Amino acid sequence: MKLDGLRIGFAITGSHCTLREITVVMKHLSEQGAEVTPILSYAVERTDTRFGKAAAWQQGFYEISQKEPIRTIPEAEAIGPQKLLDCLLIAPCTGNTLAKLANGITDTPVLMAAKAHLRNLRPLVIAVSTNDGLGLNARNIGTLLGSKNIFFVPFGQDSPSSKANSLVAHMGKIPETILMACQGIQLQPLLVEYHSGNS
Repeated sequence: MKLDGLRIGFAITGSHCTLREITVVMKHLSEQGAEVTPILSYAVERTDTRFGKAAAWQQGFYEISQKEPIRTIPEAEAIGPQKLLDCLLIAPCTGNTLAKLANGITDTPVLMAAKAHLRNLRPLVIAVSTNDGLGLNARNIGTLLGSKNIFFVPFGQDSPSSKANSLVAHMGKIPETILMACQGIQLQPLLVEYHSGNS
């Protein structure tokens, strides 16, 4: 399966330090012919940080995708009955979103998008970015790893000496992970050495 013509939901949560990197990935997916639909968590939609203004990020997502981002739970809910997506990507996926997803909580547009998409038995791809992936969130990662139609972008410890519990996905591996997930296959190896900016 090629990226050309693939309808990909690109759900973005509030690991703001990775937004620049995932913007590059979104652009790559679009340039390869995918139809990309941005979906924003409330944190991304509303929060200005030292990494950039919320409005500027949203404008960038629009310019890449040529689609207004999904910003509300009712908008995201339509993904299910209308079967709008072939694959849904959550990148970056924070520990907060991981925990809620693993426990069936649906209180943001991203989580509703995931719930609505999974009802169609189509692949959900997670690109984790959390400081507690090997801490309290380890159990939630385990739950999701064992869940049907959920796939992970290969990840590793980004700073084992100073943040031993922190895990970050190799964002450059997102396109390959999506293609494999659309065939029902988890890209391997899943646990990899992490180097910032490398795929």
